Amino acid sequence: MKKWFKRGREDKMKCRCHHGGVFGGGYFLGVIGAAVYYLQSGEGFVGILKALVWPAFLVYKLLG
Repeated sequence: MKKWFKRGREDKMKCRCHHGGVFGGGYFLGVIGAAVYYLQSGEGFVGILKALVWPAFLVYKLLG
């Protein structure tokens, strides 16, 4: 015999939304651009690391 259960709040609480797709693409392009800039300026591996955290530099300059 089958038992029928009501759907609980668990089904309602599942988030199937994908937010931030546009920002992620923009961030990726920014990282590529920053990596090219820093590599052309001769910073090497440190330039790659700076390219990954360039938003932190931007916020620091804007708030400073």
